[in-house]
Amino acid sequence: MKTIIITGASGNMGQAVVKKFMAEGYMVVSTLAPNDPTGIAIQGKNLETAMVDLANEEDARQFVEFAAVKHGNIDVVVLTVGGFAMGKIADTKTADVLKQYQLNFETAYNVARPAFLQMMQQGYGRIFLIGSRPGLNMKNSNGMVAYGLSKSLLFRLAEILNEEAKGANIVTSVVVPSTIDTPQNRNSMPDADFNNWVKPDAIASAVYFHCTEEAASLREPVLKIYGNS
Repeated sequence: MKTIIITGASGNMGQAVVKKFMAEGYMVVSTLAPNDPTGIAIQGKNLETAMVDLANEEDARQFVEFAAVKHGNIDVVVLTVGGFAMGKIADTKTADVLKQYQLNFETAYNVARPAFLQMMQQGYGRIFLIGSRPGLNMKNSNGMVAYGLSKSLLFRLAEILNEEAKGANIVTSVVVPSTIDTPQNRNSMPDADFNNWVKPDAIASAVYFHCTEEAASLREPVLKIYGNS
């Protein structure tokens, strides 16, 4: 049985990815933040959930290494933890940038690094970072400076990991969704056309496809999942 680590399992995207990979027969090892008020309603014999502070580098490393020892290999990692903040330059202090950096970059790096090292040992793996349109093109970061800067680093991280992994069957992808169809987004934008938004299930399916044999020859992908928006 293949093993996948999914961070942020209580989020809309996280839950969709958990359900998809469970249905495809993966052993799913997922994380929740300590004191997460949401939790995860999904259950199954091929699902494990751990409370991990991913901002703590040592805790994240131990979590990944324990999963690797218990399950043998780590085949896939999907890092959905992150957060959003508005703010133009005039409103964005260094502390604001640091907060978004810790939330969007450190939580990903603290898991991606030990997972990548494990994958290099086993000679195979797929890592998925969750980028954003503002992170992809900084022109889209107007009004969300700290968020865009933090997300932009994930694209650079993917480039570094793919360069280090050349010659090995290890690929790091960046998923770039447009507006995701979630209850929270519907509540905040009630007048929008929800049909144009990306469904979490569509993101999960795209991620899964890039883990299949059909996608085995793809390298360094940026997955722009924009729907009709």
